[in-house]
Amino acid sequence: MSNDLNQEFRGDVVIGLDAGGTRTRAVLAAAEDGRPLGEGAAGPGNALTVPVPRLTDHLADAIAQAVPPAVRARVVAVSGGFAGATAASTEEPGHVNARTALTAALRRLGIPADRVRVRSDIEAAFASAPGTPADGLALVAGTGAVALRITDRRSTATVDGDGWLLGDDGSGFWIGRAAARAALRMADGRGTATALAALVGRALGVPGDALPGDGDAHGDGAWSRAHREAYRMHVLPAVMAELPIRLARFAPLVVEAARAQDTVAAGILDEAADQLVSTVRALHPTPGERIVATGGLLGPEGPLTAPLTDRLRPLGLTLDWVPDGCRGAVALARLAHAGDDR
Repeated sequence: MSNDLNQEFRGDVVIGLDAGGTRTRAVLAAAEDGRPLGEGAAGPGNALTVPVPRLTDHLADAIAQAVPPAVRARVVAVSGGFAGATAASTEEPGHVNARTALTAALRRLGIPADRVRVRSDIEAAFASAPGTPADGLALVAGTGAVALRITDRRSTATVDGDGWLLGDDGSGFWIGRAAARAALRMADGRGTATALAALVGRALGVPGDALPGDGDAHGDGAWSRAHREAYRMHVLPAVMAELPIRLARFAPLVVEAARAQDTVAAGILDEAADQLVSTVRALHPTPGERIVATGGLLGPEGPLTAPLTDRLRPLGLTLDWVPDGCRGAVALARLAHAGDDR
């Protein structure tokens, strides 16, 4: 990653971190106005799943790229948003791991570690919204799905986020699993004909002679029992050989099929939006309350943005989307420097 620090800049600086399940990002910014000065990136930063020594290495790598040695002594505050951590309890294991790793990384680089703040990645994403809000709702819909109530910039209530086995309703995983289920139900004769059968089959490397043809996908009955059995014989082992969360990779296939007017795919996306509304409702939102949203399903091009917006409008709610928690982490670091981080 790049570092565009103007060597003429001599003011105090802060560091914001967005440490997620796939990568860790560090942003160096001016303490006075939050102007970005440098960036760095390294490996995963989940404070519960990445061992502390490795997490320390990833944090140190990202921060070293973002912060030139000449300015490290001028760092006045550091705030990190970590997957697997929360600001709600300093004794929670993820919080302890994140603070331990971050403190060690800063000391390794010779950066003052006396003003360090640890948040969850979702708390940091919430703070990324314009105005750095302190209170409201946060909704994440990507591979997983969770909603939080944020009070004084800390999570005070959680709905879902229960993982692929128990929850994450309406998530990319949930959508991908629904696609695989629809494909198998079409194959064994229980489900409605859908283009998802061919799309999922191709994604799993099912031989062409075992895939339904265009006519089959529209339910003309031409898919023979032998073809159905051959399809299932390939699909089931291929799915079972992978980690369950890999089902999320079928979510884009659902979007593709829905855009082609496939009714089964469209129904899956509609139900996913309904699930997310149910998740939000469980936090008892009030009309006009802010919902900061993040995750690939809800971005400017997100497939659930429009249907979810339509469903939230009667509740007096609108989505305020942010790409990640980097901006919020920087804002929280600046607030810590100013003594206003609650």
